[in-house]
Amino acid sequence: MTGGRARRGIVVRGVVQGVGFRPFVYATAAELSLSGRVSNDSSGVLIDIEGAPADLDEFIRRIRDRPPPLAVVESVEQCELEVRGGTGFHIADTTRATGGRTLASPDVAICADCAAELRDPADRRYRHPFVNCTNCGPRFTIIAALPYDRERTSMAEFPLCDACAREYADPADRRFHAQPIACPECGPTLSYSSPADPIHRPPQGRSNPGDPLAAARELLRAGGILAVKGIGGYHLACDAADPAAVTELRRRKRRGDKPFAVMVPDLATARILVEVDEAAAALLTSPARPIVLLPRRRSRGVHTGTQSATTGLAHDAAGDGMNAGAAGFAHGHAELAVAEVAPGNPDLGVLIAYTPLHLLLFGLPEDPPGPQALVMTSGNLGGEPICYDDADARIRLAGLADAWLSHDRRILVPCDDSVVRLVDGLELPVRRSRGHAPLPLALPMPIPPTLAVGADLKNTCAVGEDRYAWLSQHIGDMDDLATLTAFTDAERHLEELTGVRPEQLAADAHPRYRSTAWAHQHAGERPVRSVQHHHAHIAAVMGEHGLDPAETVLGIAFDGTGFGPDGAIWGGEVLLAGYKGFRRLAHLRYVPLAGGDVSVRRPYRMALAHLRTAGIAWDDDIPAVRACPPEERSVLAHQLDTGFGCVPTSSMGRLFDAVAALAGVRQVVDYEAQAAIELEGLSRGVEVDAVYRFGLAEGDGAAEPISIDAAPAIAAVVADVRAGTPIPVIGARFHAAVARLVLRLALRFGRSNPIALSGGVFQNALLLSSARTLLRDNGFHVLTHHRLPPNDGGLAFGQLLAVGAS
Repeated sequence: MTGGRARRGIVVRGVVQGVGFRPFVYATAAELSLSGRVSNDSSGVLIDIEGAPADLDEFIRRIRDRPPPLAVVESVEQCELEVRGGTGFHIADTTRATGGRTLASPDVAICADCAAELRDPADRRYRHPFVNCTNCGPRFTIIAALPYDRERTSMAEFPLCDACAREYADPADRRFHAQPIACPECGPTLSYSSPADPIHRPPQGRSNPGDPLAAARELLRAGGILAVKGIGGYHLACDAADPAAVTELRRRKRRGDKPFAVMVPDLATARILVEVDEAAAALLTSPARPIVLLPRRRSRGVHTGTQSATTGLAHDAAGDGMNAGAAGFAHGHAELAVAEVAPGNPDLGVLIAYTPLHLLLFGLPEDPPGPQALVMTSGNLGGEPICYDDADARIRLAGLADAWLSHDRRILVPCDDSVVRLVDGLELPVRRSRGHAPLPLALPMPIPPTLAVGADLKNTCAVGEDRYAWLSQHIGDMDDLATLTAFTDAERHLEELTGVRPEQLAADAHPRYRSTAWAHQHAGERPVRSVQHHHAHIAAVMGEHGLDPAETVLGIAFDGTGFGPDGAIWGGEVLLAGYKGFRRLAHLRYVPLAGGDVSVRRPYRMALAHLRTAGIAWDDDIPAVRACPPEERSVLAHQLDTGFGCVPTSSMGRLFDAVAALAGVRQVVDYEAQAAIELEGLSRGVEVDAVYRFGLAEGDGAAEPISIDAAPAIAAVVADVRAGTPIPVIGARFHAAVARLVLRLALRFGRSNPIALSGGVFQNALLLSSARTLLRDNGFHVLTHHRLPPNDGGLAFGQLLAVGAS
């Protein structure tokens, strides 16, 4: 240090590439009159900076505390260097140094500045479907490898024009080193095609840039189904106000009754369809722009907002302005086809348009009026992975779509939309994917390089090393070859982005899971370590809250399925658990699951199994008994009596199915947990003056777990059905009973431990809210999920922790 100056070398690690970090460093250094240089390498951002010590301290403070909006600063390391003088600060090219690790950014929704350019006739990017900058646009889905440079993305196929090249090279421009940068002169090209028409592309440049969009909007207005290429794959879209179109899409996609998500152009339109409070508005308009499950508005009359109905596109990236589509809904010009979009469900999954192409599909103010809300569902048949390759989409979606709105920017990594819900104002992820993958999660202890393969439903995989874990995007249910192929591709890409080279694998303990078989097939000489399903659930919520490896929790894992060490199907578990292992303290009393999946698809079978276990006769005045055909009833009785074709289960998810069937909600389901979801919807907001009760039976020995007996609750449900008690009251009483069971278990076992709630049943907002409130009111420290789903989508994270700690 000489002459009152100092020089420091700084390494910033985290999500610091492709988010405007180097221009931010440049501008900050210039403001503080510091000299030096900044560059990227595989470990992060490297800064060589010189100036007055106080100014250097302020520079580092701003890096830590005020980084660019999309950056995630994980660490700032610095060292003193020999002062060498010099003036000016410059941005150097990316280096190719090895070692270290930088983090890829997720895909980000269009920002306010780009939305303004999109609608400005004087701007050269007016109506450009691919407008983006360092603050928005595709990232994860176009990256082939790191460091994040254009040559390593699918944008390498589009040479920059002179104007874009100047922006790209200008540190003062918000598009400095924005790798997806493009304009109508040099960027990707939009196209529209149908089986009857040849592919139509507008000429390169600005002439007739709206033709494909005009054709797409006309198809939607006419009730057609459109395949739309988005950031992470194809969607299938139709007018959400057209019952015939929605019904046809449901038929073609083989969707059953599973609800569709609805895309709207702005927050104002969302407010007309669903109840939007401050927390919901923040989620809907966040950079991740997920699907948010919100209560439908019971009355959709005149919108009470004060904004003009002719504002056009959103005033900002959040979409607070009320556009012409919102005005149409507000004044009753269109009604959402609720019965067709989300049958039997009080919630609606809503997302706000997150790409410029989506906004243009809804139309600018000067465009002819079009649909004001679009069903926007993954481009695939039920159970298949999402289509993202153009040639594949033309084949696989040929029987589903009437036309394709596509473009020639390749998607390198498929990525479905994320799904979240709010419970008591707190975020509860249902699917963690676009907008979040591949952001890392911190680990509470260092682990060796490990790959966790998750489970067979709602699969994600994860890699971890040292104190970070990276979860893949949502992959889906591992029930066909296409999904297994997608899993392999996702795992390889995750390794490429993170540099983790797994030395061991973690898999579910179920011997017949396809994910577990994949792990053994691909492990080579590496060990594959099994993790019990519900232990992984509890470890995941522990890790999400950063619990120390020495801590234990009372884990309550309520789930639909999971292989137990005793060969039974678990799912109603009370575990004293740490990362290294668990002890089973209590579980729902076993009932026979006859025929496996057939009893999952027909809840009346689970109802009859619970009746038989409770010693209640199968009388025809019980809806579930009436629903079971006499021949099937006879066969089922023989199975339950002899145990033939049965496996014992302690599943809380199956108990919810049984109660829904007993109450008469639903006897057959089209999608997972449909009966329970509909029971919850009917039960919300219902005051109860009495609740059902579960029994607790001690085990045979001190080491034996307690059995939670559902028979008293089942008997009370049947009594209420026979007394003509309304279904919503029965449902509310049962939910209250399960919540009070959770408190009772905590009071018995968990006074000295935090209470950790996990498993797919805790996606039930009514149950989660009731149980969490009871526990907190009684002084318990409660751990629930906020960053990962409580369902199997978060299981891989728990698997990493379980094998990493042992």
